[in-house]
Amino acid sequence: EAVVSTQSTGSNGSATIGSRHYGSYSSSSHSRLASSSSLSRSGGLQTGGSSRINHSEIEKIANKYRRSVSIDSLGSSGRSSEIVNVEPSANGRIAQDLPSKLTLAGNGLVGLKNLGNTCFMNSILQCLSHSALVREYFLSKKYKADLSSTSKMQGRLAEEFASLLNDMWAGRHDTVSPNKFKSAVAKSAPRFVGYSQQDSQEFLRFFMEGLHEDLNKGKKGKRKIEEPPKGLTDVQLAEHRWNGYTSYDNSTIVDIFVGLLKSTLTCSVCDHKSVTFDPFWDLSLPLPRSKGSGLNLQSCFAEFTQEEILDGDEKPTCENCKKRQKCTKQFSIERFPPILVLHLKRFSEVRYRTKLSTKVDFPIENLDLSELSSHPHLSTPKYDLVGVSNHSGNTFSGHYIAYCKVGSRWHRFSDSSVSSISRSDIVSSEAYVLFYERQRPR
Repeated sequence: EAVVSTQSTGSNGSATIGSRHYGSYSSSSHSRLASSSSLSRSGGLQTGGSSRINHSEIEKIANKYRRSVSIDSLGSSGRSSEIVNVEPSANGRIAQDLPSKLTLAGNGLVGLKNLGNTCFMNSILQCLSHSALVREYFLSKKYKADLSSTSKMQGRLAEEFASLLNDMWAGRHDTVSPNKFKSAVAKSAPRFVGYSQQDSQEFLRFFMEGLHEDLNKGKKGKRKIEEPPKGLTDVQLAEHRWNGYTSYDNSTIVDIFVGLLKSTLTCSVCDHKSVTFDPFWDLSLPLPRSKGSGLNLQSCFAEFTQEEILDGDEKPTCENCKKRQKCTKQFSIERFPPILVLHLKRFSEVRYRTKLSTKVDFPIENLDLSELSSHPHLSTPKYDLVGVSNHSGNTFSGHYIAYCKVGSRWHRFSDSSVSSISRSDIVSSEAYVLFYERQRPR
């Protein structure tokens, strides 16, 4: 199957912002980072080029949200607005430190029928099926309490996904047809009508939005952005931004997949800092040029978060100087989601559509992102790989398969075919979308 992708392989990374706002981080100012929902704070005159962070305040927030919620409370309890990397074990309705009471009849080693160029969809569905938080939320039927009667699909997309997962884990089938699910997806996102070639990362993005809408218990109507009070610290501003976002986007899907990105603009003349926070659903990582035979994931993250100089036509207006000034811009992660989705930007739309087949080495266990954290002095969660959506071939002809961890072993899912693989086969030049699950506290 051919693949269609709109991703750029430029030097800057990108992220899925808000619901469907896909913001490129090659912009010249915060205002182009996302929609007008962004919040920023003037940092005032700084000394030594660093933000003022009240460490005792961070610990206070950490203590405020230090609690655990079992799978039994998914979809029914109040939600948390904490910064997850302040307290990795707590995330509102989601908890990874308590065992689920859910008993599964099958082992999930079930193939999905290819309906015609649907391998892109099948590979993502397998990765989601083998992500414990997603699977348990739907198979435990906790999602039913969250179904929205006012969404576009009136809960049908979530119901069809749950039905498909039930068939995949019932222990009665070797192969399952996702036909009814595919029909629901097409009604939710018309671009998936028919059986044309699609991109797995784009499918994931549209599907997550539709699923979220079916389960969203947030406020309805036109969004009103409340300006933050004056004098907030960065941590308080981040909490304000997260509370504002989740007041409208309030679903377990958000709890599981959404993180918070911090962008800092620093004026080169007066050292004034402007800080902006934006929710993200996934991170698209550039593949930097390498003189060697391959790259590692940390080098992709370094490219994504490297300090960028904004000069010339890209000069933003400094709020303190009241004029356009040369500035630097840098990103860090303020809130780490329970499931972190990473997209390797292999496809280019520059003149002729091309694909980068560079092998990127990524860890299967213990992905450490402390260098990306807005608060590196605090404990940062580590992640383990649970699934990979792979693409083989070129931009015009190719095939998607999934590698997923089932228990302690890894398996290859190629539509209706399922087979075991060794750990040494997981990291390859075909890896495209990575699913990492935050480790449970030991």
